[in-house]
Amino acid sequence: MSKTQNIEVTVDAIVFGYSKAEGVKVILIKRKYPPFEGHWAIPGGFVNEAESLEEAVERELREETGIHINYLEQLYTFGQPQRDPRKRIISVAYFGIVKTSEFKRLHADTDAEEAQWFHIKELPQLAFDHQQILDIAIERLRGKIVYQPIGFELLDKKFPFSDLENLYSTLLDRPIDRRNFKKKVMHLGILDKLEEKAKSTGSGRPGNLFQFNESRYKQLVEQGIHFEI
Repeated sequence: MSKTQNIEVTVDAIVFGYSKAEGVKVILIKRKYPPFEGHWAIPGGFVNEAESLEEAVERELREETGIHINYLEQLYTFGQPQRDPRKRIISVAYFGIVKTSEFKRLHADTDAEEAQWFHIKELPQLAFDHQQILDIAIERLRGKIVYQPIGFELLDKKFPFSDLENLYSTLLDRPIDRRNFKKKVMHLGILDKLEEKAKSTGSGRPGNLFQFNESRYKQLVEQGIHFEI
């Protein structure tokens, strides 16, 4: 006779934030209760019986950080038997990236004592297997931005090309070949060069501003042409 399994499901929300001045950060919460009381962790919690995974991750993020994200993408399912000291728990992780400036005010509640932005290179020790989860999320983010133009959502509607270069260099955590990068982006036709000039910084002539052409990008997708930088 088979033994009845006692498995529960949780969700985790990895929310990355980007700003030109501060680079890439992630939201962490300080746990209020055991296990790992007082340790930092990724926001998340148990899925209620009457809600979907997406509803659960939105609720947990709202309860533990006070924010709502329009879209979180499913990342991976983590289910090692000993990953949680309480019982066998399977966690479905989601991730997304936002402008840090739009989510400066975090408000911890329920089983979170505190919510805070941390630079991804200056992280505290994390509870459970959350460092592993975060590492996988960072790799997924870096892989994703080279074939989907998610980075444009993190810029102003009109921006100098140098802001786009800085964004990709920061998210990829490596220098980029500026000339080759610009050539690839402009060849795709997904950027419109505007007559409007960037504000002068006092060094050299101000360059033109650019704007993401979303309709052109959708045409490329429909034609089966891959976006890759």
